[in-house]
Amino acid sequence: MKYIITSDKTADQASDDFVESVSRNGFGVLHSYNLKEILTGKGFPLEPEVRVFEICNPARAAEVLASDMEMNMALPCRVSIWEKDGKTHIGMINPSSMLSMLSEAPELEDIATSVENTIKTIMDETK
Repeated sequence: MKYIITSDKTADQASDDFVESVSRNGFGVLHSYNLKEILTGKGFPLEPEVRVFEICNPARAAEVLASDMEMNMALPCRVSIWEKDGKTHIGMINPSSMLSMLSEAPELEDIATSVENTIKTIMDETK
C-alpha cells in the first residue's frame, strides 16, 4: 500500500531534486508544505524535516474524474520527504491501492497503475 525509499541526500536536496523530476515526468507541483516550519510556527516544535508535495498530471486527473467524480477526494497525489534515523525517506500511498479501495470503476485500475509507475520513477530519480 505504501512505497518508501531512502536517500543519503538531505531533505532540502531531495526536495529540490524531486521538484525537478516532477516536471521532467509531465507532472506539476500544485502545493508543498514544510510541516516542520508550520508546526513549529504554531508552537508545536518538530525536530525532523518533513515536506509534503501535492503533485498532479492534469490529463490523468481529468481521466480519473471523468470515470468517477467522487475520486476528487483522492486527488492530487501526495509524496512526502522526511528525515528519520539519519536518513531521508521519500514515500507515497500507492495510487492503485487507494483508488481500488475507493472506486469500483474498472478503468481506474490502468490509470492508477500508470500514475503510480510514473511517481515511482520520479521518486527513484530523486533518490
